[in-house]
Amino acid sequence: MTKIRATVVSAATLGKVARELGLGEAVLLGRGEETSGGRDKQSILCDAMEAVIGAVYLDGGFGDATALVQRLLIGPMEAALMGVPGGQDHKTRLQERTTHLGLGMPSYSYTETGPDHDKRFVATVSVAGEVLGSGGGRSKKQAEQEAAAVAFRALASRSAATTTSTDEEEGAPINA
Repeated sequence: MTKIRATVVSAATLGKVARELGLGEAVLLGRGEETSGGRDKQSILCDAMEAVIGAVYLDGGFGDATALVQRLLIGPMEAALMGVPGGQDHKTRLQERTTHLGLGMPSYSYTETGPDHDKRFVATVSVAGEVLGSGGGRSKKQAEQEAAAVAFRALASRSAATTTSTDEEEGAPINA
């Protein structure tokens, strides 16, 4: 249940719902955010979505807020229950995978570029001293998620290659 809740209320999911509603067009922004694409910035959209839910709660009470959340998030809730990726927490998946394989915890390093109003981050993830992936984004968290997704795929392809070569050595059909 914790993973399902985390997927449903993630910034990615709330940002996507806010985009679908066109919420970015209704947000008041300062000049800097306006010029740097703030209307489509995930963190702003997520905060705006949370604010709308909070406003409905304050105005209409718990029942109205619950009904709104259920209506807006039913799709992501169903997808999470069925285990469909989307808004998936790649850092958690990578950590679970490396722990399962006995490789230890992933570690992240960062670089940042750009002016304060338009920062870009690049995260690099290492496991057992080996760099497995890197990714970029407008926040450290987004860059970490991208890097973890790349690293997870790298580990998955290694596992597939190891399984295939082991099967070939034993004379078993490939992908058996």
